[in-house]
Amino acid sequence: MTASDPIANTAAFTPGERDYVRRELDQFFSTLPSVADGFQLRTWRGGPQAGQPKVPLAAKGLLERGLMRLQPTLWPPRLFFTEAGLLALRAMMADRRFTNPKIFAHVRRELGIDPGLEEA
Repeated sequence: MTASDPIANTAAFTPGERDYVRRELDQFFSTLPSVADGFQLRTWRGGPQAGQPKVPLAAKGLLERGLMRLQPTLWPPRLFFTEAGLLALRAMMADRRFTNPKIFAHVRRELGIDPGLEEA
């Protein structure tokens, strides 16, 4: 399997990570999130980690494997996909077993998978 192989890229995410990505990119009330905006993180309020980002367990694996990068200087702190992460995300979004094309049409358009589709 090569880096451009969709099966290899889809396997880059664990089931828990795929669930995390789907939750972060799903419609929130009436807002459609953008991949380019990154995933917003909460911060610790007190204790020895006060002010530092709270990184969910699924996101820690993505960071460790270089599929996402942390940008702590933004407020609020955010996670962004790396090039390898974007390849894996494209493969995941293109595979109907992992994402519903109608629910994630906004992400598929942003990634260039379905550039001509209009929102329903």
